[in-house]
Amino acid sequence: MGPLASEIIEAHGGLNKWRRHRSVSAHLTQGGALWGLKGKAGVLDDCWVTVSLTKEHASHAPFGGIAAASEFTPDRVTLMDGDRQTLEELRQPRDSFVGHVLATPWSNLQLAYFAGCAMWTYLNMPFLLAWPGVDSQEISPWDEGAGSWRRLRVRLPETVVSHSPVQTLYVDDAGLLKRHDYDVEIAGGTPGAHYISDYAQIDGIMVPTRRQIFPRQADGHSFPEPLVVSIDLDNIMFDRTSALIDV
Repeated sequence: MGPLASEIIEAHGGLNKWRRHRSVSAHLTQGGALWGLKGKAGVLDDCWVTVSLTKEHASHAPFGGIAAASEFTPDRVTLMDGDRQTLEELRQPRDSFVGHVLATPWSNLQLAYFAGCAMWTYLNMPFLLAWPGVDSQEISPWDEGAGSWRRLRVRLPETVVSHSPVQTLYVDDAGLLKRHDYDVEIAGGTPGAHYISDYAQIDGIMVPTRRQIFPRQADGHSFPEPLVVSIDLDNIMFDRTSALIDV
């Protein structure tokens, strides 16, 4: 890791505290225009999300009125009943998004893939910077509003599935994440500017509880509307036991 990556990780609590844990769970409230655009309004507006901190694995429960829970891994996504029996599954799910654009509707399994992939990335960042094969480099600072943020360009290895292999983190003077940019490949490469705020300290780890995602312009600035996705977290717990996911 480079100096800025190390500073960011330390500002969020440090690797030693992070590596004490295997998973993190939270009550999730979501909104924004994306869900209706994809034909999935209301499905994941109010649920629990659990993600692994040691491998790419995530679950949402309940999955609306459709299933008791979803389970995401890079090569398989599943909808399960309350006994963990498979209701539906999709193998090599990313292949199913070929040819998609922002307005292409999703199936329930595609929604489960997107939500699992997204929340796994968000809740593991910035500690994902320490994963094998992740490369990062500080780039020029960015002025936004009344402040200036340092920026870290991140390149993920092929072994890590996320929105896009190249992403950019913006951090304040304290080293805390303020913004996270990426291009959502499974939605036609749609560029997003993802704002991060309202930190809570949980077991010594700084965890943001509010996220808002807006379209990103070609010059790097965000559009003020529409609000594409809003994410609010509460009841955040590390290593919460779940009957629906073994992380």
